[in-house]
Amino acid sequence: LRVGEMVKQSLSQIFLKGEAKVPNLETRKITVTEVRMSPDLKLAKAYVLPLGGKDVERTIYLLEEFSYLVRKALSKKIETKFLPKISFVEDQSFDYAEKMEKLIKQANK
Repeated sequence: LRVGEMVKQSLSQIFLKGEAKVPNLETRKITVTEVRMSPDLKLAKAYVLPLGGKDVERTIYLLEEFSYLVRKALSKKIETKFLPKISFVEDQSFDYAEKMEKLIKQANK
């Protein structure tokens, strides 16, 4: 959990400061909501969401395509035995929470 949180904070800083020069992508508008690490700490699954939820598929595609640039910037931020390979996934927790809230409101009526 600690390594995941450290990677999450580092990725957020990298995106906010534009340290990973991903072509055709405004990284300042990307939110990193969670990072889940594999048990051996060699793989990181980063749950991201662009601001406003617009162009999610394009954003995920570009991040996956240029993940080596993000990983290079991450190598300057964290010191671990292994630098994790990062995969980016769309965070759907906000949609799920909104759906559950609607269901609860319908049940209360």
